[in-house]
Amino acid sequence: MKIFSADQIYQADKSTIEKEQIKSEELMERAADQLFEWMHSRLRGTQVKIQLFCGIGNNGGDGLVLARKLQQHGYSIKVHVVNYSDKRSEDFLFNLKRLKESKVWPNVIAEESDLPELSANDIIVDAIFGIGINRVPDDWVGRLIAHINASQAFVLSVDVPSGLPMDKAPWNPEYVIQASYVLSFQFPKLVFFLPETGVYLNQWEILDIGLDPEYIAKTETAFELIGRPEVLPLYRPRLKFSHKGNYGHSVMIGGSYGKIGAVQLASNACLSVGSGLVTAFVPKCGYDSLQTAVPELMVLTGSRDKYISDIDIPFEASVIGVGMGMGMDDDTVSAFGTFLKGSDVPMVIDADGLNILSQNPDMLNDVPKMSVLTPHPKELARLMGYWNSDFEKLEKAMAFSAKYDVVLVLKGAHTITVYKDKGYVNTTGNPGMATAGSGDVLTGMITGLMAQGYEPLEAAMFGVYLHGLAGDLAVSVRGYEAMKASHLVEYIGNAYTELLRQPEMEQRDNA
Repeated sequence: MKIFSADQIYQADKSTIEKEQIKSEELMERAADQLFEWMHSRLRGTQVKIQLFCGIGNNGGDGLVLARKLQQHGYSIKVHVVNYSDKRSEDFLFNLKRLKESKVWPNVIAEESDLPELSANDIIVDAIFGIGINRVPDDWVGRLIAHINASQAFVLSVDVPSGLPMDKAPWNPEYVIQASYVLSFQFPKLVFFLPETGVYLNQWEILDIGLDPEYIAKTETAFELIGRPEVLPLYRPRLKFSHKGNYGHSVMIGGSYGKIGAVQLASNACLSVGSGLVTAFVPKCGYDSLQTAVPELMVLTGSRDKYISDIDIPFEASVIGVGMGMGMDDDTVSAFGTFLKGSDVPMVIDADGLNILSQNPDMLNDVPKMSVLTPHPKELARLMGYWNSDFEKLEKAMAFSAKYDVVLVLKGAHTITVYKDKGYVNTTGNPGMATAGSGDVLTGMITGLMAQGYEPLEAAMFGVYLHGLAGDLAVSVRGYEAMKASHLVEYIGNAYTELLRQPEMEQRDNA
C-alpha cells in the first residue's frame, strides 16, 4: 500500500474532484459519511456524550459534517470550534452554516475562553488540525490539546492527531493530541510508523473515501506499507522435482568465545527459512557446540580458538551472512577487510560486521553491490552518523544506500527497508521481539532467502515481514516477556503457513 505525502494527498483530492465533476464539499461529505458509519456501527444505542473539537480548516469541516450526521441520528453531541485564525476554509464555512441549519450551535473557543469541561466517559473527536499544519500551534491551542490529553477520554482523531506535522518531528511534544484511535482517509501516513511520531496514536484504520484510482495507481511514492498483499506475490513455491542444490548454499561467518550462540541462531534461521545448504564459519571454540546443536549444519573453523583471524571458504557460496557475535579483535578486523576485498558474493552484514565498517569506512567501498546491511539504531548511527529527527535519519539512510548501492534494513518497531530513494515499512512484529538474538535470526532469514534466488531487496522485505509474523505467532503462545529469539526460529514454518493460508480457510475458521 502506498504511503502518500501531504502534497500528493491534496493532488489526489483535486484529481478526484475534477474527474468526477463534483464540488469539494461533496468529497468532504463522502469522507464524513465514512467517519459516521465507523462510529455508528460501534456506538449504536449508546448514550455516551460525544464532544467534537473542530478547527477552521478542512479538517474542522470534516468534523462539522460528522457532527451534523451524529445529531441527525440522535447522539448526544457538543461541538467546539477552535478559533485559531481569522482565515477559514470555504468548506468549513459551508458546513458550519449547514450545522446551524440543523439547530446545532457550536461553542467557539478562543484565546480568552475557559477550557471546556471534559469527562473520562466522553468520546472526543479531534478535528482541529489536518495534514497541512505547518507551524507550532499557538500556546492557548496547545493548552487546549494538553487539556484533552489529560481528560483520559477516548480520543478519535480525524486523519491525523492534531498538532502532528506530516514531514517533521513535532515542534512541541505537549502540543500534539494523544489519539486513542486515528481514522485516516484513503492512505496511512508515514508519521504513524516512526518512533518520534508514532507514539501519538495507539491504533489507526484506513477509511476508503473513493479518491481517484488512476491517480493512486500512477503516482510513485517514496514509501510503501508492506503487508500480506505486498509480500505474498514475492513468495516462490518449491518445485516437485527439485533438490537441496536448487535452494542455494549459505555461509554464516561470525562468532567468538562466549558468542557462538549468535551464529547458531542465524544458521538455524537460515536453514528454517529454506536455504538448501548452510555452512557456518567460526573460530575453533564453536565447532563442537554447533555440530551438536544444529546437526543439519556444516561447520568450518579458522585457525584461532577464540576469535576469527582468517576467513577461507573453499567453495563458491550463494550468499554470505556475516558479523553475528564476531567481535572486533584486531585480527578479526583485518581478516574481514581482506575477505571483503576478495569476494564479490552478495552479503548480509550485521552486528560486529557493521561495527567494523563504521570504524573502517574505507571498507564500505569493498562491500559487494546489492548487499543487505541490517543495523539497529545504534549501529546505524555509528555507520552513517547521528540524525536530528527520524525524517533526517531516513534521508541519510537513502543517501547512504545510493552511495554504496546496498539495501539498508532499519530495524525497529516498524522496520523500514531502504534502497536508494525508496522505503518499505513493515507491518508485522511486536515488543516481545526486543530480545537478545532477534537480529541474528533476521540476518539468517534474509541470507536464506537470498540463497534461494530472491533478489536482495525482495529478500529483505520478505525476511523482515516473515520474521515479524513469526514473532506475532510466537508471542500469542509465549507472551511478550518470555519470548526468546530461538522461539522466532521455531515459528518460521508457522509464519509461512499463515502467509499462504487461503481466504476460504480464513472464512471457515472465523465462522
